[in-house]
Amino acid sequence: MLAAGAGFGEDSTSGAAAEYLGGTLSSLPAGAQGALSTQDPISFIFHNKATAVRVPYERINLIEYGLQVDRRVWESIVISPLMMLAKKRAHFLAVGYEGDDGKQQAMLFRVEKGSIRAVLVSLEARTGRKVTFMDEEARKAGKG
Repeated sequence: MLAAGAGFGEDSTSGAAAEYLGGTLSSLPAGAQGALSTQDPISFIFHNKATAVRVPYERINLIEYGLQVDRRVWESIVISPLMMLAKKRAHFLAVGYEGDDGKQQAMLFRVEKGSIRAVLVSLEARTGRKVTFMDEEARKAGKG
C-alpha cells in the first residue's frame, strides 16, 4: 500500500540524498529534497521533513537508471582548458509501481553519485527485478 505521512523523526535523515523530479504523485511537489531508503524490509521509502512515501517492493515493476553527462563547457572556457576533461554526471532513478487503484504509477529521482549503486543493488535484491538502463552511458556506469 502506498502511504504518505509525517516524517520518521530521528531516522528521517538516513538514506541516499535524492530529489523528486516528478511523476504521478500528487502529494509530492517536483523538486522536493529528501532521502531514499531501501532499509525497510517491506517498502521502498522516499522521505523528507514534511512527508514520507512508501511503496511496497512487491508492487514495484520497473527500476530504470540513467545518466546525463554535462561537460561544463562554459566553466572550462572561463576557468581553465584542463576543465574540458571534467565531467559532471547527474544520476537518475525511475521507479514504476502499481498503485492502490491498480493503475501504473511512476516516480523519477535525481540521486547523489555516491549512493546510486547501493540503491540499485538493494532495489534489485528486494524486488527481484533487474535494473534497466535509460542510455548506453548508464549501462557502462552501472556495471562498474
